[in-house]
This record gives sequence, structure tokens and C-alpha cells, in this order.
Amino acid sequence: MKTSLVASLFLSCVASLDAASLLLKNATVFTVSGPVLTNAPVLVRDGRIVSVGAATGGADRVVDLQGLRLFPGLITPTSVLGLQEIDALRQSKDTTEVGEFTPDVAAWIAVNPDSELIPVARAGGYTHVQVVPLGGIVSGSSAVIRLRGWTIEDLTVEPRCALHVRWPSFSVDTTPKETAGNKDSWKSVEDQNKERDKVLRRIDEFFDQARAYDEAKKAAGTGPFQVVPAWEAMLPFVRRERPVWVHADEVRQIRSAVAWLSRRKFTGVIAGGRDAWREASLLAANGVAVAYEHVFTQPPRDVDPYDVQFSAPAILAASGVTVAFTEGTDRFGASSIRNVPHAAAQARAFGLSHAEAVRGLTLYPARILGMADRLGSIEAGREATLIALDGDVLDIRSNVRRMWIAGEEMDLSSRHTRLNDRYRSRPRPTP
Repeated sequence: MKTSLVASLFLSCVASLDAASLLLKNATVFTVSGPVLTNAPVLVRDGRIVSVGAATGGADRVVDLQGLRLFPGLITPTSVLGLQEIDALRQSKDTTEVGEFTPDVAAWIAVNPDSELIPVARAGGYTHVQVVPLGGIVSGSSAVIRLRGWTIEDLTVEPRCALHVRWPSFSVDTTPKETAGNKDSWKSVEDQNKERDKVLRRIDEFFDQARAYDEAKKAAGTGPFQVVPAWEAMLPFVRRERPVWVHADEVRQIRSAVAWLSRRKFTGVIAGGRDAWREASLLAANGVAVAYEHVFTQPPRDVDPYDVQFSAPAILAASGVTVAFTEGTDRFGASSIRNVPHAAAQARAFGLSHAEAVRGLTLYPARILGMADRLGSIEAGREATLIALDGDVLDIRSNVRRMWIAGEEMDLSSRHTRLNDRYRSRPRPTP
């Protein structure tokens, strides 16, 4: 990085820190929760939005955003950002704990604040991420982190946001034993169904035991009681203080998961949701939101139309289901966060309204994470976490030009921009 650029960034940071109040003017403001405002001033004080559309009083610093569009910072509801750097390198992966039931695992404590992928996500407009643990049946608790800070504690906004449950698959292998590739591991359809039912019973038994622990602890009062860390970690969830996220893609998985959430009266979210569009009415009736990962997934059945996954968010939204867009937690989940707005744009092209597509990147993730009172919209009282783009957030040609997280302006350089600058100025052969 050039010395002049370093000096410029330093002075910018100093100015931001010194300014107790900030006025952003002349932008087109997408409030998300309300109308789009043209040339509306946004007044920020102490990291919070004071007013939108009618600035009151002076500001220590004024930023002219002429020609730019102001949106709330983008939020992705499922990711392994900070837990995984290079998928092929085992030493850079800290996503999965040993064991099938590990509710006491907390993802936030394993996040790497120095991950090179965090600035890349920021450059794509992302300010907040829910970091999700993987593996097992009950994987542990996810955390909401902001993409700003020096330490894990700086990054972490909510250390135990939701509990993550991996629902067993309902698909069966109908290959006859005679033609099976590995006859030793072959199982009949009946045996496969029995194994799945056994896992479902184990999940129920686990939650029953957690409930029994809670009741025993309450009954003990101030008397002697043996504390078990795993059961302690389950208390916010069995008490229905925090939501339970169920990872499910197949239509029968989703039906089963929704029935289970309803029976236990949990606030639930379906993560993944490939076939959720097929059960849109069921999800809407039970108030279950979807963190949708599959806009660019190929249709799973040969009878499905080519655009079935493109159209799924519009079908869900039309039924009243809250849909938040995400890249998920697969091998490219951390490095591809910046591409999530392209998924929302594709859904927009196949029936989803522009307003719903933008909410699926901002307000709806905040809502299902329980943070809509702080993030996801531009209105008085909300955190001043904002991005200014030179085009629409759903336009692949747009670039994020400015970003503020809680009123602090962020550096948008990343490994990508540094490499771009380096190779643009590389020595060239003389003609």
C-alpha cells in the first residue's frame, strides 16, 4: 500500500473518531422499513441515527454523498466466516466439534478476527454475520459478529444467538443389494427408515432431558445442585428465550422439522430450505422463517422447471414467509459472502419485488436474529451501520464506496484490492 494512501486512511480514521456527530447528505436513502428518500440528510450521533430526512442541529462532520445510494449494512444469517480460511487446509478450519450433541459449543470463541475474508466481505457491503457451528446433530450456539474490531470480544455482538440442529435426511437409497457398490454397508429401505426414526427419537429425548434439568434446577432453588455445562447451555432454548434453527433442505425434512418446532412451541428458522417453496403455506401458518441458501442450486428433480430455485423466494414471500438470503456454510460459504446480493438479484428477476429482495439482505436477517431494533433499516434510534453504493445494491455493477459500522467509517481495502494495486503497478517490459 502506498504511503500517501496509508496517511489518508489514518487521517480519515482520526476524523471519524473525533467526530461525535456526523451528517450524511445528498444521498438517495433506502430506509428499507419505509419509503425511499431523495437527498435526505441522515444525522448520526454517538454511533446511532438521530434523524432521517430532517437533520436537527449542526454536526461535527459533514459527508456529501452526492450520486450515491445509502442502504443499511448487509447481514448474512448463516456463515463460517472467521471459522474457516482455506477449506483444503485443515489447520485453517475450526468449524466442527467432536460429538453428536454439543450444545455447549459456542462459535464466537473460535472466530479469527484477523481473517483475510472479513475485509473481503466488508467490501461487498456486509457488516454483520451470524457465525454457525457445524457437525453432529445439535451443533451448538451461533453468534452474531460485526465485521469491525481487533479482538473476538470486539467483534461479538451476541455470543449465543441461536441453537443449531441438523435434521436427519428423509431420502432413502433404493438400490438393490445385488447391484450395490459396497454390499457390506448396504441397508434396506426399512432399515434406513428405522435409523432416521432413531435419530428423531434421540433429538426428542435430548430436549426432554434438557427440560428435566431446567425443572430440577428451578426446584432446587438456592439449595445444592450439580451444574452440568451442556445442560446449562440449553437453558435459553428450552425456556424459549432464544430461537432454534433447524438445518433442512428436503420437503419431508422440512415438514417434520416444522411439526417438531410447533409441538415444542419453539421460535424456529429453517436454514437451507431448498424445498421450502413446496411447503410455503405450512411455514407461513407456523411463523417459521427461512434462511434461504439455494437460489443458484440446480433443480433437485428432473420434473422441476429450470427456474424453480430462482422463483422459490417469490413463492415463499407471496405466502407470507420471511426470507433472508445467505450463502450457507459449505466449503465456499466464508469466501462467497460478497456474492449473496447476486442471489437476491436473481430472485428479483424471477418474481420477487425489489423491496422484498433488499429486505432479504438487511431487515429480514436482522429480524430473524432478533436484532431488528438495532440493525437492518435506516431510521431514528437504529445503529448507524450504513453502506453507500454507486448503484443499486442488487446491481452486479455497483460498488460499495463508503461504509460505517456503529458510526465509525471503515476501510474498504482488502487482499483483493492490494493485489490489484500491486499488479497494476508491476514492472512492464520495454517495447
